[in-house]
Amino acid sequence: MDPAYRPRRLRSDGVRPLVSETDLTAADLVAPVFVDATADERLPIESMPGHERVPVEDSVARVREIQETGVEAVLLFGIPASKDPEGSRAWADDGVIQRAVARIAERTDAYVVTDVCMCEYTDHGHCGLLEEDARSDPYMTVDNDATLDALQRIAVSHVDAGADMVAPSGMMDGMVAAIRAALDAAGFESLPVMSYAAKYESAFYGPFRDAADGAPAFGDRRHYQMDPANAREAAREVRLDAEQGADVLMVKPALPYLDVVSAVRRAFDHPVAAYNVSGEYAMVHAAADNGWLDRRGPGRPPVNYPTLLPRH
Repeated sequence: MDPAYRPRRLRSDGVRPLVSETDLTAADLVAPVFVDATADERLPIESMPGHERVPVEDSVARVREIQETGVEAVLLFGIPASKDPEGSRAWADDGVIQRAVARIAERTDAYVVTDVCMCEYTDHGHCGLLEEDARSDPYMTVDNDATLDALQRIAVSHVDAGADMVAPSGMMDGMVAAIRAALDAAGFESLPVMSYAAKYESAFYGPFRDAADGAPAFGDRRHYQMDPANAREAAREVRLDAEQGADVLMVKPALPYLDVVSAVRRAFDHPVAAYNVSGEYAMVHAAADNGWLDRRGPGRPPVNYPTLLPRH
């Protein structure tokens, strides 16, 4: 063998950290927090080991626990005390997220991101207001433009409560432009928007829907979440959100769509977030529990939170 080409020379313990191409720390991650307005105590989420639904009163303690791991940013999801067809508790001043955000912002220095969607708040479990006859016709689901008005109200209510960033996740056409306009009109021109820009329909969302009571009561979300077969469509979706003012672009789920993550990274100068979703997290834990892998990774400390991973 030609001694000029021996890549193993740079794999010894002393030099390995110096030539590492990617540096990943807890500061790169965002951890979810599930706040439950119906709970009086913490409720373990069986399909997401290590996670719990926490009462509003425990939301600060939960965030502080996360901060002890080195993760400084959290993404809040709410389980309201009641639901209705319009999802009106999503923008209520005394809503579960509004109360939790106010507490967390006042008592911690965590960076608070909020999920702007309606599936946890509507009695039908869809991500927006329904079209006429949608309950009986599987080809009719969410009224896109009527939903934009609701998303505007939700986003402004979250920022009024103290959120540092809003993250619309419903995959409604025009949602970024609508939310950007509403935030600007309310005086929040500097408040960033992280858009779920390419969110695919996926079975990997199952544990989350258990955690947040967000499963559809009928039908599914294929009419607004992306077709898993489409990569070029993702480029169009992401471009639209970037043009509408999104500050961070997200691809969700992460692992099945690393090609899309890579393509978005190459095409846009924006920060790109890869959302490692609940099913991916649960899958790793299930394999570890069966002894098939070490979830800590080789020589790595354990990471106990499913995360969004920004790629700068």
